[in-house]
Amino acid sequence: MEQKTKIIAEDGKQELVITREFDLPLELLFKAYVEPGIVEQWMGTKVLKLDNKKHGSYQFETTDAKGNKYGFNGVIHEFSPNRKITRTFEMENTPFSVQLEFLEFVQLTDDTSKLNMHVIYESVAQRDQVLALPFAQGINMAHNRIQDIVSKLK
Repeated sequence: MEQKTKIIAEDGKQELVITREFDLPLELLFKAYVEPGIVEQWMGTKVLKLDNKKHGSYQFETTDAKGNKYGFNGVIHEFSPNRKITRTFEMENTPFSVQLEFLEFVQLTDDTSKLNMHVIYESVAQRDQVLALPFAQGINMAHNRIQDIVSKLK
């Protein structure tokens, strides 16, 4: 089955361009990224902090099947409701360094919208390490959960 989330990884570049169209109004897609209760549902994580504003920050925690806890966090550099979020993303206790994420939310029609993500890594090697993980399947599954969960809010 073809994945709806598209990932473009050009050779020799330390970035990814990720796009996904949703059968959701723009406001509901944006809400999926800023409402702690919704974020917890589609990410399968606990939201410890989510301060949606310029110079705000976030902190999430997830627990695996063995009970091990993993944290990730970041700083929000730009926050424009229903338009854009620019933030850093860091997974704690991993060999990966901080990445920079530009999330752009675009209205296509009254009932459809698109998410454009531009993710920049410290190096090409680090980006390639992420791509070697089941990253594409994971982000596609997460986006499918956004569609499923948030469509019930319509």
